[in-house]
Amino acid sequence: MVEFVMNNKVHSATKVLYFIANYGRELRMEVDIKRKGKVEKATEFAERMRKVQEKAEMALRRVQEEIERQANKE
Repeated sequence: MVEFVMNNKVHSATKVLYFIANYGRELRMEVDIKRKGKVEKATEFAERMRKVQEKAEMALRRVQEEIERQANKE
């Protein structure tokens, strides 16, 4: 239950859900094993994951730069 709650939180610096950053999709509670859906192509999934991770990395760099700027104010 704790893992579910943590993965479903938006990171304050990246503004991205932990689960999306790690797996490239939203975390869902419901389970429907009868549901037939398209299976995403591996290349599309990889591209979406790359974009999510790049966005998170840029946000973390901005936060790091701001922290450094604040620390060097003195």
